[in-house]
Amino acid sequence: MPDSLQIALKNDSDASNLYAYITGIGIQHGGQRLMLKANGSDLYFAQNPPSIGSPLAEDCAIPLGPPGNSTTITIPQIAGGRIWISEGNLTFLLNPGPALVEPSVLNPSDPNANVNFGFCEFTLNNDQLYANISYVDFAPRIPIAITLQQASGQVQHVMGMAPNGLDQLAEGLRQQAQKDGRPWDKLTVNREGRNLRVLNATHGGAVGASFEGYYEPHIEEVWSKYSSNHCMKVNTQAGPGVLEGRIESNGKLMIGDEAFDKPNSADVFGCNSGPFTTGPSATRNAIIPRLAAAFHRSTLLACEEHPSDPSTFYATDPTNHYARLVHQVNLDRKGYAFAYDDVQPDGGEDQSGKVNAGDPVLFTVTVGGKSAAGGAPPDTANQQPQQQTYDRPPPPPPPGQEQQQHQEGGFRGKLRGFADKFMR
Repeated sequence: MPDSLQIALKNDSDASNLYAYITGIGIQHGGQRLMLKANGSDLYFAQNPPSIGSPLAEDCAIPLGPPGNSTTITIPQIAGGRIWISEGNLTFLLNPGPALVEPSVLNPSDPNANVNFGFCEFTLNNDQLYANISYVDFAPRIPIAITLQQASGQVQHVMGMAPNGLDQLAEGLRQQAQKDGRPWDKLTVNREGRNLRVLNATHGGAVGASFEGYYEPHIEEVWSKYSSNHCMKVNTQAGPGVLEGRIESNGKLMIGDEAFDKPNSADVFGCNSGPFTTGPSATRNAIIPRLAAAFHRSTLLACEEHPSDPSTFYATDPTNHYARLVHQVNLDRKGYAFAYDDVQPDGGEDQSGKVNAGDPVLFTVTVGGKSAAGGAPPDTANQQPQQQTYDRPPPPPPPGQEQQQHQEGGFRGKLRGFADKFMR
């Protein structure tokens, strides 16, 4: 596995003012927070600032150049990395610690609140490059596609959205709000007459979109079904194998020897609270992603074996229509729309929009979506499904990160797991 990797940043838009910013945790640099400098190769390490909200001491904006241009950068091994793409400049700040304050879509006073930006996430370590297009927190206006070329000659490609993908998503949510009276339309953030981004329903509170009580009718039906003669079977896809689940007389869902309380809507949307809180039990931690995904995708009434086939996802109301529509508007139907969107049946097609390999040669991030509808490179046509590897609980953040202002989705925490694993 190389100590570094080339990344090609391709401007596939009509804009000439696009910039990239690379952030992450330096595996080979003692776990320090780092950014790439504007030259795309040198590293900037945050120094302890004199006060909260201090500016960076370096310009870390990497210009993508005019439409059609490709810029090549080089990264070291990084955990919990993000490749931020913005129309115009983004503002990163420093807090004492030092802690890097990244752009937030949830804080209306954030200096980037009105900036058109998005990101993909990645980790490069001794084992592999793992990257995906993340919609766990929000869907951006800027379409992002990713391609991974391997030394073996294989090419993996995730298409992302077309240039009008966000507008399609916003319209789908507007129509859904008309159907069920829920505030799906309020998740769309509009600035200067255009849709700027769409927040995940998990963060609806930031825009006055409350989904309190939304999943409760479905949860009650699930409890009723599995209190009778029905038995769910959860394939942990790990050592414990397939475990049976029923509602016991005490009202708890017993899956194998693990007891789960009834979740609420916030638990389902977030996938990391209530019964979905991970802990020391490896068996429980293997069950949680499958159970949380089944609730999120509303499949527990239609199916008794989980993970179920993707054809069963989002087919029953109530369900997460943000996640449903995110998949619908991505040209290959792939994208990480909630914290455990990598859960799939054995041998099933990946839903999460990930690429990963132990022999990466070039990772390409294509911005703008103009060529996205052209489809995947031909080398991917016969590619076999790959074993998923991301079901570990998120570790605690590195020292100083509690001062970050933005909230992070489940995949962000999972990527940080690499820092915890590879820097011990």
